[in-house]
Amino acid sequence: MKAKTIIIIVITALLTIFLMINSEPVEFDFIIGAPVAISKLIVIGICIIIGFILGFLAGRPRKTVSSYDPEIENHQANENKSTLSDEDRDYIS
Repeated sequence: MKAKTIIIIVITALLTIFLMINSEPVEFDFIIGAPVAISKLIVIGICIIIGFILGFLAGRPRKTVSSYDPEIENHQANENKSTLSDEDRDYIS
């Protein structure tokens, strides 16, 4: 197994143990409404999932916009060939 796989398995096992230890109900106060008794397991699990999603979105590579246009390059290549004199072509080859 690769080191990365082993680290992922260990972190997942530790996270699972942490969630199982903290399963007793607690009063959770939402912004709107009265406090609700919810298991710590659910609160911590939802926070982990939201953190993973936000981290994935923030860490993914951005799409780059290429300004490469092969038509322009072909046009420039044709111009460069026609500007060389016969002596220059003989010297280069």
